[in-house]
Amino acid sequence: MSTSRKKSRKARASRESSKPSKRTIYTAIALVSACAVTAVAIGLSTGDSDDGGKDATAATGAQPSLPGALGADGKGAKGKNGKPKKTEEPWDGKVKVLGDGSTSYTGPQPNQPKAEKLKPGQQPPQFIVFSWDGALQGDDRLFSHFRQVARDSNAQMTFFLSGMYLLPKSKRELYRPPQHKPGSAAISFATDPHIRDTLEQLRGAWQDGHEIGSHFNGHFCGAKGGDDWSTEEWKSEIKQQYSFVQNWKTNTGYTDIDPLPFDYTKELVGGRAPCLEGQKTLIPAAKSFGWRYDASSPGDFQLWPSKIDDVWNFPLQLLPYPKSEKQVLSMDFNFLYNQSGDSTEGDPAKYDEWLKLTRGGYLNGFERVYNGSRAPMFIGNHFENWNGGIYMQAIEDTMREACPREGVRCVSFRQLADWLDAQDPAVLAKLRGLDPAQAPDWKTFLK
Repeated sequence: MSTSRKKSRKARASRESSKPSKRTIYTAIALVSACAVTAVAIGLSTGDSDDGGKDATAATGAQPSLPGALGADGKGAKGKNGKPKKTEEPWDGKVKVLGDGSTSYTGPQPNQPKAEKLKPGQQPPQFIVFSWDGALQGDDRLFSHFRQVARDSNAQMTFFLSGMYLLPKSKRELYRPPQHKPGSAAISFATDPHIRDTLEQLRGAWQDGHEIGSHFNGHFCGAKGGDDWSTEEWKSEIKQQYSFVQNWKTNTGYTDIDPLPFDYTKELVGGRAPCLEGQKTLIPAAKSFGWRYDASSPGDFQLWPSKIDDVWNFPLQLLPYPKSEKQVLSMDFNFLYNQSGDSTEGDPAKYDEWLKLTRGGYLNGFERVYNGSRAPMFIGNHFENWNGGIYMQAIEDTMREACPREGVRCVSFRQLADWLDAQDPAVLAKLRGLDPAQAPDWKTFLK
């Protein structure tokens, strides 16, 4: 590892926020490393925020039903070596409606690739994970649009659902966020039509083979946000996400919508924390639910993944920003900040240029590892039309360009975890020693 890379890895990217709208933007400083790496992030909040409460960690109203995943104390079921596991039973071919009818078990998820172990001398696939924070189907209908882009591009993705998007505003006080008053949130509750539309998209996305992960609930950042939460408070936040997904029928009163076609206790295996805050105390909480990965790390180079306390760590990554020595975190917010600062409505005359720079940044990162170490590439997004929608266009262009390429697999985080778990640990350790652009002789590198 080069000296400059060692120094750069010590420079932590600033915290990334994860759901938005045209609201107040705050925060804007990044650390600059010896490699002139710039990674700036912003966070957004709404007038719905209310941080006057104290340690409200117990959910009220409908509670999550987690058979086979949790005991009454919220501790995970144990498998071999005492590790948490998700219990599975053979499917008898019959649909099983669960709980109040909000979810159901319809068998193994369709359209899933088989995880295969690398053979000696084989070049690894180039994995790309496109992920979406919040996963609300709004008036712009970007959720459904990108499902179609994925179908066109032979891609599968991860949708990090904010659980409170399935909770009507009229029932907001069922949400008891840690360290905040009941019913408070830093993002807006969804309208009834948007809840209905989001349920439709979640159903279709899962059937397409996409992953439904967690973006937790109230999107609190900064003071009394994730960095300030204890492991027990994170457990409360996670339990409430399960509850909002498993009990949306009770909470909404909708009787004309079919159950979601999955058992959320089996499907939920990872998430991304709002603003990328709190990973230290979040991971023990996530592990107790049997989760397999966490995507809340603020950022790193494009390296082969490793684990934190037996949980896969999937960070945002530093990508080469065109026409500069900078590297920018692989999320739309960071490109936005480098182009229009704290404004989501910058100078329209610059949109074409900014679009080219953003698309170029994503493709630079892709080409670096595709022709180099083949480290998986992680890209984070929000369904937002900032600066005329250029960031959505850049992602679409990148997906259509990269995913069909030979040897490329655009997958979900869960699918990537499946593949990594199927590999020889010694092989993964050797891959982690490669710099992003380092292309070994694959025929002799992995023996």
